[in-house]
Amino acid sequence: MKRLAVAAGALAIAAAMTVGPTPATAQAAPSGQTGATAAPKAAPKPKPTPDAITITGGELPETGIKVLQAEDPKLFRMLLEEVSWIASATPQTATPAKDKLGTKYTVQVLIQEKATQLYELYPMANGGPRAHRPADQPSGKKADGWFYGRLSMSESLRLSGVPLKAKPDVVNGGIGGGVGENLKADDDPVEGANEMIGQFRRLFLLNGALLLIILTGLAGMAFLIRRRV
Repeated sequence: MKRLAVAAGALAIAAAMTVGPTPATAQAAPSGQTGATAAPKAAPKPKPTPDAITITGGELPETGIKVLQAEDPKLFRMLLEEVSWIASATPQTATPAKDKLGTKYTVQVLIQEKATQLYELYPMANGGPRAHRPADQPSGKKADGWFYGRLSMSESLRLSGVPLKAKPDVVNGGIGGGVGENLKADDDPVEGANEMIGQFRRLFLLNGALLLIILTGLAGMAFLIRRRV
């Protein structure tokens, strides 16, 4: 009997340990998700990027010019590079005199048809292009500031449709020879290298001819001086 009592007690303790934690575990699980793993969170949506640029001012019509990234990605990138760096830059120059700035063109950067940045460009300013960042920005207040614009500013605006004099030599990449009229055309690197080599050859021959003339002149002068002596 004693052994039976000990065995019965051991079975009771084992049963209590097995059944005891079950209610606590069920109570800790969220409602409707007992024993199930929580579903993973959805990945965050990518942040929208600029997809359009508008240009107004000067002799442009009131509606201005609109360049879409989807229609002309290369031209859009050129225009965006003219102003995107200004957003977080520290002002570089004092406010220029108004009579030295020339024609003003207002450029707005848009994301899904909503303006996010606004700048005033002066491609024909005395001493080089200037850019102005107004304090009142579509996305909020910023420090008012003036900057030295990129030398390619006037050509980027002209290729967009602004009536400015062509300056293809200042565009990064050396757009010229009619390529500036069609940004989708690609320069031939072999042809460009051949042209450069030809220019070096002509320069070398010209310098050689000039040196020969100078040496001939010096020899003649030395001969005349020797005869007199």
